Amino acid sequence: MSELAQEVVLARPVTAAPVAADFTIVARDRTPPEGDGWLKVRPLFLSLDPYIGARIRGRHMGEPAPAPGEPLPGFCVAEVEDSRDSAYAPGDRVVVEVGWTDLAWVRSDGARRVSTDIAPSLHLSVLGMPGLTAWAGMTQLAKTGEGDLLTVNAAAGTVGGVAGQIARNLGGRAVGIAGGPEKCALVVDRYGFDACIDYRVADWEAQVAAAVLPGSTIHFENVGAGQLAVGIRSLKPYGRVVLCGLTDHYHADAGPAVTAIGPLVGKRAAVFGLVVYDFYPRWSEWTALAEPWVKDGRLTIAEDIGQGFDSAGRQLERLMRGENVGKTLVRV
Repeated sequence: MSELAQEVVLARPVTAAPVAADFTIVARDRTPPEGDGWLKVRPLFLSLDPYIGARIRGRHMGEPAPAPGEPLPGFCVAEVEDSRDSAYAPGDRVVVEVGWTDLAWVRSDGARRVSTDIAPSLHLSVLGMPGLTAWAGMTQLAKTGEGDLLTVNAAAGTVGGVAGQIARNLGGRAVGIAGGPEKCALVVDRYGFDACIDYRVADWEAQVAAAVLPGSTIHFENVGAGQLAVGIRSLKPYGRVVLCGLTDHYHADAGPAVTAIGPLVGKRAAVFGLVVYDFYPRWSEWTALAEPWVKDGRLTIAEDIGQGFDSAGRQLERLMRGENVGKTLVRV
């Protein structure tokens, strides 16, 4: 028997930074599919991440933008309500991509089972794609370890915040860069960074340089060309740079992400481009390391949660403006 579901979709094509008015809620008929290998799932939380702003404009990794009315990109953590796969049972939790909806049927081979003894929202943040991104950049590319000194921007966000906590947990130090005293306090007091510099103050570049004397060994870039240049200047020779995100350049009216090559050559820096898709097959390696940290308090994240689908567009708009604090979510 079919059931009605709600789904958030684009109301119109998006050509600039997305705003709440770009989205609308529609009704969907969910008819059970035929055959085995299906799960009926009810999403609990929807993950909103910076890449979605670029993705819905067709500016992310060559992927086409969803048309108005089509499912939107993004992960959710969901509870299995009905299973046509003997490996799953009602009550199991999974992470899936099913659009921004409150009910869906999904192929079981497209679901990732997650623990039920950890808060469900954490499977979208520190244990989810943002956490995997931080792990990949810090441990698989930059090879962080004892004695490293990290600079990372967007440090109050999930990727930046987890990157710094990984550095600390593996014997290094972390200096964050974030916008505003509230975010900087979060980075130091909750995430355990050694320092956090507010890029909104006039002398922030000098403060970064002073905080990492005689120089950092790793810079993890999430923002764009302007802050990247500061990170490069603060590196020791033979430092490592991880290029992860370019949030300053995701909007149609933003300038190109261009930085000077000369300072990289002068620093003899190793530069790594990070595409998290490459590490999806290794997700279990990250969760095996991270779940004990979550349980004993060595890995944490603030959450910025909107209530209900009515908040989804507004939450993404806030994320794109940098108004969120911590991981941006929607409680379905």
